[in-house]
Amino acid sequence: MITTSPRAAWILLLTGLAGWVASLVLLVEDFKLLSEPGYVPSCSLNPVLSCGSVMVTDQAQVLGFPNPIIGVTGFSVVVTLAVLSVAGIGLPRWIWAGLWLGTAAGTLFICWLIFQSLYRINALCPYCMVVWAIITPLLAVLTGQLWGNDRGALRVVAEWRWTFVAVFYALVLVLVFLRFQDYWLSLF
Repeated sequence: MITTSPRAAWILLLTGLAGWVASLVLLVEDFKLLSEPGYVPSCSLNPVLSCGSVMVTDQAQVLGFPNPIIGVTGFSVVVTLAVLSVAGIGLPRWIWAGLWLGTAAGTLFICWLIFQSLYRINALCPYCMVVWAIITPLLAVLTGQLWGNDRGALRVVAEWRWTFVAVFYALVLVLVFLRFQDYWLSLF
């Protein structure tokens, strides 16, 4: 049984809740867009920050249904396990490993979606960016949870996990700036 530290448990809970809320709001906006012709989602702010233009693409329904359903479901699992962790309940290692695998798969999916948003769709979804922002810290906490006390290569990965998060953030910020630099610079 693995019991998380209070700090890790709270990070899991807060990131899980943020991801769940962002996914749920995006799902509601998506349903409104589908059911009400001419509806402009609340997250469509300007030509760059425009989730309405993102929601109507094929990339927004990779498995044949809206992607936010994946987020609502996945983050529900995170929140459930985080609540147990905040309560101090230890869980078997295989549960944490399963959550890590799901989060790693989610991270890869998010990286693909970032590429699609920047270079195929040419717009950014603010709610999607919330998920982009929380997925790597979530993966970092789970990596530390699983391998922070191990020896060898996995421990090295666990020790450098927050550096990877910082590099991910820096890379995404640079890519977003470079892709839409004409728009950003026109604001000044």
